[in-house]
Amino acid sequence: MIKSMTGFGHGEKETEQYKITVEIKSVNHRYCDLSVKLPKKFNAFESRIRNVMKEYVTRGKTDLFIVLENFGSSRCRVEYHQEMAEAYVAAIDQAGEKFGLERGLTGSSLVRFPEVVTLSEEEQDVEEIFPDLEEVLRQAGERFVESREAEGANLREDILKKLDIIQSLISYVEERSPEMLREYRDKLRRKVEEALGDRQLDEGILSTELVVYADKVCVDEETVRLRSHINNMRATMEMEGTIGRKLDFIVQEMNREANTILSKANDQALSEHAIDLKTEIEKIREQIQNIE
Repeated sequence: MIKSMTGFGHGEKETEQYKITVEIKSVNHRYCDLSVKLPKKFNAFESRIRNVMKEYVTRGKTDLFIVLENFGSSRCRVEYHQEMAEAYVAAIDQAGEKFGLERGLTGSSLVRFPEVVTLSEEEQDVEEIFPDLEEVLRQAGERFVESREAEGANLREDILKKLDIIQSLISYVEERSPEMLREYRDKLRRKVEEALGDRQLDEGILSTELVVYADKVCVDEETVRLRSHINNMRATMEMEGTIGRKLDFIVQEMNREANTILSKANDQALSEHAIDLKTEIEKIREQIQNIE
């Protein structure tokens, strides 16, 4: 199934302690470019997050946003530092002896000094959160793939319509080319007869001139190859996996054949149809740039 490189996926999970939200956005890109934005608490998970995302995206510029809210159940612990308190008391006693001052020190005033008492936060082990994070990642990843497949279906339908148009243009080229040769033969015969007057027309020379002209304007090989490329493109669009690069190569070959047809077109109507042919191929090329 065709997948577009443009997609969006959202997932979230809320518990009594926290809420995890994941959003995935992507646009077309030649390679797989994954940008991950996540809370510092999840930095250790980045490698595992990327491994999960590899299951859902293989090409495109993808932005992954992870938000953690209300990380709850953290507890504060009061820690008393005996050595720091002793150092403050010793310094106060030394200053009192030096200047004849009373200590005037209480326990409540002592603990106000810097680093005598500190608060530390006991946090939940983030490893316990990863199963929930992975669940939300996969939820967003599945919706992300669904959106890409829906857009890919639209691209496929549009490309198939354009291929039908191209086939009708090829049919016109195939029908017009022999007519163009006959018209040239009749035109050449009239001119030669006018120039010769009553003298005998050399059919051999005329045939040679027609063969040379036919070789210059013949597009049979190009139209056959174009039809082959169209069949190949149709078959490729039914394949699974990453097909964007292969389709891009096929459309390049189609464009090359269309250029050759246009260069050989020695007729206004044929030239106009050849230009239309190139235009439709270019439209397909633009659509293929969005296929994974």
